[in-house]
Amino acid sequence: MRIITLTLNPAFDIHCFVENFQPYHENLARITASEAGGKGVNISRALTVNGVENTALVVLGEENGESFKRGLAADGMTVCDITVAGRIRENITLHTSGADETRISFAGFEADDSLLERVEKALDGLVEDGNTVLTFTGRNPSGVSLGATKALLERLKARGVEIVIDSRSFGKDDLIESKPWLIKPNEEEIAMYADTSVTDFASAAKAAVALRAKGIENVMISLGGEGAMLCCEDGCFVAHAPKINALSTIGAGDSSIGGFIAARAAGLSYPEMLRYAVCYGSAACMTEGTRPPMAEDVQALLAKVTVEKI
Repeated sequence: MRIITLTLNPAFDIHCFVENFQPYHENLARITASEAGGKGVNISRALTVNGVENTALVVLGEENGESFKRGLAADGMTVCDITVAGRIRENITLHTSGADETRISFAGFEADDSLLERVEKALDGLVEDGNTVLTFTGRNPSGVSLGATKALLERLKARGVEIVIDSRSFGKDDLIESKPWLIKPNEEEIAMYADTSVTDFASAAKAAVALRAKGIENVMISLGGEGAMLCCEDGCFVAHAPKINALSTIGAGDSSIGGFIAARAAGLSYPEMLRYAVCYGSAACMTEGTRPPMAEDVQALLAKVTVEKI
């Protein structure tokens, strides 16, 4: 099975540490990491580190795209890139002692719907009809219409491509219209889709069943340290996350998508897809910044994640 991650709006993820951060004052920060990122890139990196073949199709801004490509190459990723005028955006995550992380996101390049024509042309050489999973994750870049993106994904679905959507550009109605193969909302997102609070596995399952009834084939809901649940054609399953020493949760959701797809490509069952998703996501939390889940951590966690049908 071919796996393609599509990242229209990548970012440099820059992590800084400030001891005893004081708002409204000058603070001396130490850069602890600078990574080529974006949700699709994070998925590809997680798969690559775990030995799963995939291709990252990434749109780059010409002003700083070469630096971004060097970062991907250093991680051994297979990349197909498209370059547009402008600059790749930066996300700065501020870490400080005794407080939650603070994130600042800058605007990046702008494009228009003609970008999707170039993307579709590139995909023609990558997609194998009826044997491809494609992830669309992250937001549309400024200037690209959601309607054009949805039309592109619909054409790919018509070719038998299994579409994964994890994007704030898509609201509930957009997801129902697009009917992707997989979505992965978190607690906040599924509560918004269900228009009610989601506080446990039972309420998450109820919301997931309602979405699946609308034509979304697989609904996987991440519930942070509690684990995740999956509603699919075989029913609803819960995977309980193991206790870990979490260093950073950034990118964990992307890694969980990677784990789900990796198990799908290996021909595993739905409960095992969910198990791998939680293992990838948990292992990602054991690394700093947006670094991917290490293969040895994933393997060690597999025996610790329990899956049950509800």
